[in-house]
Amino acid sequence: MLALLGATALVLVTGALWGSPAAADGKSLKPPQDVEVSIIDDDFTLKWTWSRESNRTVTFSADYIASEMDNWIKLPGCQHITGSKCNFFLHEVNFYEEIKLRVRAEEENSTSLWYYVNSFIPFQKARLGPPEVHLEAEDTAITIYLFRPGKKDNASIWDMAAVSFTFSLEFWKNSSHVEELEQIETEHYTQKIYNLSPETTYCVKAKAKLPWDRKVGVYSPVYCINTTVEHKLPPPENVKFRAQNQSYVLKWDYEDINVTFRAQWLHAFSKVSPGDNSNKWKQIPNCENVRTTYCIFPQNVFQKEKYFFRIQAYDGNNTSFWSEEKAINTEMYSTIPPPVISMKSTSNSLRVFVKMPRNQFYPFIYEIILWENTSSTKRKIVREKSDITISDMQPLMLYCVKARVHLLQDKWNKTSAFSAVVCEKTKPGTSSTMWVTLGICVLLVIIVIICVKRCLSYVFFPALKTPGSIEYFSEQSLGNLLLPTSEEQTEKCFIIENTQRVIIAEETEETDEDCKYNTQTSQDSGNYSNGEESLESQISEVLLQLKVLSVGRTSQDLSCPGEIALGLSCQGLCQGYSLVEEGRPAAGHRS
Repeated sequence: MLALLGATALVLVTGALWGSPAAADGKSLKPPQDVEVSIIDDDFTLKWTWSRESNRTVTFSADYIASEMDNWIKLPGCQHITGSKCNFFLHEVNFYEEIKLRVRAEEENSTSLWYYVNSFIPFQKARLGPPEVHLEAEDTAITIYLFRPGKKDNASIWDMAAVSFTFSLEFWKNSSHVEELEQIETEHYTQKIYNLSPETTYCVKAKAKLPWDRKVGVYSPVYCINTTVEHKLPPPENVKFRAQNQSYVLKWDYEDINVTFRAQWLHAFSKVSPGDNSNKWKQIPNCENVRTTYCIFPQNVFQKEKYFFRIQAYDGNNTSFWSEEKAINTEMYSTIPPPVISMKSTSNSLRVFVKMPRNQFYPFIYEIILWENTSSTKRKIVREKSDITISDMQPLMLYCVKARVHLLQDKWNKTSAFSAVVCEKTKPGTSSTMWVTLGICVLLVIIVIICVKRCLSYVFFPALKTPGSIEYFSEQSLGNLLLPTSEEQTEKCFIIENTQRVIIAEETEETDEDCKYNTQTSQDSGNYSNGEESLESQISEVLLQLKVLSVGRTSQDLSCPGEIALGLSCQGLCQGYSLVEEGRPAAGHRS
């Protein structure tokens, strides 16, 4: 018997030794098969299958690598696993980037080949689990606190999508029929249900959704709670909100007027943030210790956002529950100020500029009302731009404009008041401008021609001035200029200034050569020679007149005027003329 046992032990030892080399090179140890990864919220599970060929003790280990890594890292929670699955969580991994896994079988110092899992993005592969629900009861209301799926204390795969969750609720009275089931869709982590019965059991279950990622979770377990006994002080009801001038008015209904009220507000985004928001409510200014059923507070306390308001009544130490929360978007109650307009005109168009008095970044629609100042007919123009050009205008016409704005794609259809009226006269037409321009050009050309002509005349044809004195001409010279010397002289001097009056110069007794001046007033407006004529032509004209008028006259009948044109002395002319007639020289005489 001992010999038989010894032989058997030898065979077993020999088999183990024989199998060891085969296991060491990995050829006889097969890798795991059908490896899968499942993710529900923050629970990562790696599963596989392996065909057990013997009773040998085989374990499994897994590694991972992310897209930003260079080397494989041991997967936490999945080292030397004796079963066919392991749970893990990747704290250092970006859930929106690809990761890879690999797993192998191990037996003592022997290992199988690696089995590589297809790469995946954890956030896309993850599924939503049920949310956590917490209930609080009042006498006629229940508050439901919802918590998103996944871990709440540590890092979660849903951290980046926390504000994108929505919830579906099923709410019912415990003793009611299925037909009375109430379904509620909400994006708030805190939901309050009002108008319930006191001392009654109500139940609820919920599931979470990520609409943008098309993820829908599963329903949570059912949670139930009993409402309390009816409270002594009822909460305020019918909360209303309105704007008045530059203030807001919060109003409510309450039967007992011998109580005091206070009002609080909460940012709407607090309700879409995970966690309890009961400590985030704040007191409204001017709405504490109010003895009336309304309170007034300034608009500038709140920005144009969405808020929740609630009211509470109290009498000493007795307080009511809070009223139903009133959701208000203050932007709905804000007014749009009227715009300011300005205009520029041309001969046939108006350009209207519409400007808002404050920085407004909303998409407005601009409405323009246009009319002639002398007409009651108005024209309406609507544009989406604040710079508006209006064509087909009449020149030199006074037009008036007013404008207002409409808020584009606004569900409240808000419109501003009209602006102040602005009037502008259009410019002259192009034809009138052309004729005016042409006339100015012609006038400039004429002025230039005149100036050039005067310059040329001054340079090439200078004007001659009358000399200060005229010497008497000799008898021969005067004779050659006027008449032959043989003609008889009958008179010395006779001058006529016009055809109506004759001035006679009589010879004085004191001297035979001087003339006595006897001048009569003459209203002659006749023409006299000017400085531009030559001296020779002036003398010729005067002597010719003397010759003509002396015909048939004697020297005693002559009377000389005081002045002749061009300042010539009558006495000198008479003497000169007599000398010519007598044929005597006029030596020593000058004029």
